[in-house]
Amino acid sequence: MSPAGETAGTLSTPPHANVPAHGASTIESTPNSRGTAVVSENIGLVGLTVKEVRPWIQRDIEKAKQCKADAMLQALLQRASCAPETKQPELLQKCLNAVLPVCNGQVSTGGTHSSGIETALKKYVCSGTETDFYAPFIEATNIALVCLEEIEVDGMRAPVPAVDMICQQNDMPIAQNHQTVKSIRKPDGILLPLNSACAPFEVKKGGKKRKQKGKQKDVVNNDKKDDTSHDTKRRVHMNTNATAKPKNLPWKDVLACIEFKRKTDSKKPIKLSPHSSHKVNDYVPTKPEYLPVDHFKAPAPSQTPETQPKSDTALESSHLTAPQPSKAGSSSKRKAGDPLESVAKKTRITPDSDEPDVTIQMGTYAAEMFAANVAVNHLINLIVIDDVMWIWYYDRQGIIQSSGINFIQDLPRFMVLLFALQRFELEDWCRNKNFLPVQVEGKQCHEFKIKDEELGEVDLLLHTSHNERVTHYGLQGRATNVVPVTSEALAKKYGNFQDGMVAKIFWGEASRTSEPEILEKVREIAKVHDSVKGHIPELLWHHTFTNPTSAMREALGVPEPAKGSRVLYVLVFRKFHPITKLHGKELFDVWYQCILCHVALWKEGVFHRDVSPGNLMWYWKDGKRMGVLNDYDLSSLIDDRGPRGNERTGTVPFMALDLLTAKAQRGEVKHLYRHDLESFIWVFIWICFRYREGVLLPEELRPLDDWARLDAVACGEKKYFFLGHILDQPPSHLESTVWRFLVQCATVLDTYAFNRRGQLQQLLLLSTDSADKPTNSEESESDIDAFLQSFTNTESWAALSKL
Repeated sequence: MSPAGETAGTLSTPPHANVPAHGASTIESTPNSRGTAVVSENIGLVGLTVKEVRPWIQRDIEKAKQCKADAMLQALLQRASCAPETKQPELLQKCLNAVLPVCNGQVSTGGTHSSGIETALKKYVCSGTETDFYAPFIEATNIALVCLEEIEVDGMRAPVPAVDMICQQNDMPIAQNHQTVKSIRKPDGILLPLNSACAPFEVKKGGKKRKQKGKQKDVVNNDKKDDTSHDTKRRVHMNTNATAKPKNLPWKDVLACIEFKRKTDSKKPIKLSPHSSHKVNDYVPTKPEYLPVDHFKAPAPSQTPETQPKSDTALESSHLTAPQPSKAGSSSKRKAGDPLESVAKKTRITPDSDEPDVTIQMGTYAAEMFAANVAVNHLINLIVIDDVMWIWYYDRQGIIQSSGINFIQDLPRFMVLLFALQRFELEDWCRNKNFLPVQVEGKQCHEFKIKDEELGEVDLLLHTSHNERVTHYGLQGRATNVVPVTSEALAKKYGNFQDGMVAKIFWGEASRTSEPEILEKVREIAKVHDSVKGHIPELLWHHTFTNPTSAMREALGVPEPAKGSRVLYVLVFRKFHPITKLHGKELFDVWYQCILCHVALWKEGVFHRDVSPGNLMWYWKDGKRMGVLNDYDLSSLIDDRGPRGNERTGTVPFMALDLLTAKAQRGEVKHLYRHDLESFIWVFIWICFRYREGVLLPEELRPLDDWARLDAVACGEKKYFFLGHILDQPPSHLESTVWRFLVQCATVLDTYAFNRRGQLQQLLLLSTDSADKPTNSEESESDIDAFLQSFTNTESWAALSKL
């Protein structure tokens, strides 16, 4: 069903996925991300409603890769096998044959007969509305799960008691907080553990659960279930509550979402009814084979009958169209020659849409599932349109959708999917087994313990319910979470910090120089530069997980599996204060210290490249505020050869004007020092316009918030306008010295931008091959000093410095 409970806002749809333009110049820097990674880090910073992130989710979905259904089933079976690291190419065929007794009504256990699957599916294909799909699909699925427990295949695990998966109707609001923003979603159906499915109904009947004090681990019963009590509990829930609507289900318990759509006329039944007997056949492609991102031209799925030619007789609705072929496994329909701006206008999606495309709906559910648990590895969801389902796989590298499976005509493949999922451990679903949920004084925390060569065992207690936790909402990218943390091992080594410690958990691109490596270089520079010493974060401890996201793509045969591959990092730092808490002279001093640290690092070959308010911090030392240039996971070193990584996720509101162009977003403009210094200026402007003495102003008094809701090109246009009209909008709360400083900084930027445009126009006029000319040049150290001095030499800078 449609999402509910969101507040609409105004935004510009971000450009479509990265596709090199015709005749593009040489790549000078890593292309910028155009999906949720652009804005997801800013949910708390800019007050975006979750609904406003939906267009960026669309861009992530448009970049989805594709794989064959059998490849996906084989990979899921491999994961559920007794030897998941060993290739077992025969698994799919073995399991397809093994589930035939269930498909053909020959399995009975505990009063449940697999013949009920056919009965339920006959109800499913009858005429009716979308909601009429729910009950028969859930009934068929749960009967199948009971019967599949009896199926044994050599090399496959037994069903997992700790999970005990069941299919549950939902179609009820599920709420979740993302820092200061609340989202409400209504997935039609969900897969979740039996105990979690029963809990809402048990609480309703039996009252509240008692809270525990002290540190208690969330108990998962790994012992073998008592067969009688288990079977009774499952049977009762299947017969009474599996098709009822639960209240207050938490996202953290959801294993997978199922979203239904009906494209067949509600007055007509689905054309092809279930078979009375089944055998193993070759996969028959559905038409369309893959789902496009297009709600108004969504596919009418049906499958070619095995007795008819595939190409000429596959059913297709007269109202609907199939997606166009795509390149390199991408499902985006954008043509390579289409300008980014024109494509955005053609496919503009506004948050006022009553119902987004089902692929985008499912993307928002995936974002909720990612946010609900710590360091989620991956997710699996199912989209069902009429008689076809598509398996969608999400991780921080990107999204993969399988080709469609007609679960009515090809029941064995549907049963194999359930057979595999039923044998998933919690970590196979998405839960990171290294982060164990625990209760500390009634609050949810996560415990992380790992062996360390130097310290023996490192223990981290992540205070994930703390109101200072910085969370993430989105599908792919770094997915950075910053969480207050305590540790006995680290306290023993470093002592107790007055403000405590934080853990930074994120998915870094494997091809980039890692943040710990860059911080080691930064630490060496600090030994010889006083402007750096004391102004950089102290990395207390770190760990890198070695299982890359590319492994699943290799298993699925996705092209370029290592492109954009990510690995999980955990870094622990001393906690600092945000620069947004400062104002006036205090703000200027800390900000300038960060600039001096930054320029020294740049000259020594460490390029930060992501200056934003969240990366400028401070702490007390000997009665003085010390500015800290933080967050180096997007930084690079001078000896890096060419652009590193698949996509950048620079923070759009603070990016230099040169970088807020379509050409720059494609990576055709080299990132220079002047761009980072310009970002420092935009940060200062942003803070002064949004905060009064360190307190966030009411939304109606924050005119710059829209910058964070725009794509890069539109944001650049807004910022150009701002420079030319800054005197029209003076904030009443600013001190006169600060206001004069802002105006002079804006004047310097405006003058520089004007001069740059003139220089580029001259270059274009003189060039015989302007298409391949770079839009900026190399910088010397004197160029760096001159650009910085164009600001420091202003009267207002000098006046603030003397206060």
